[in-house]
Amino acid sequence: MDWLDYLGWNTYQLSELRSVAYTYVKQGKYDIALKFFEALNLLSNQDEYDLQMLGAIHLQMGHNLDALDFIDQSLKKAPNHLPTLLNRAKTLFALGYKKQAITQAKSLLLSGEKDIVQRADALLLSYL
Repeated sequence: MDWLDYLGWNTYQLSELRSVAYTYVKQGKYDIALKFFEALNLLSNQDEYDLQMLGAIHLQMGHNLDALDFIDQSLKKAPNHLPTLLNRAKTLFALGYKKQAITQAKSLLLSGEKDIVQRADALLLSYL
């Protein structure tokens, strides 16, 4: 079902809803933000940003299996999104998949993005 058509919404309303949802993330109100992004995920037909945010929120809340599921879904749509790849490494460590996590984090050291390299290095140092 096309929920946007049913509601008479367009990308403007989705953008406004994302803005509110992200405000809750910035405030650390992950339980509320999660509800918004779940709704957005349905309305936007699994937009890669919404999937990335769902993964990040679940990771922050300690729902590691759900985090990995949403992260992997988002990476199918945007396989080179570095922050999501970093979140995947964090999730793998949290789940105890150390070998996969190390491989993921080490690949990020070659990304050339200073912030990502620093975070991946810190992640490796904290788990090795």
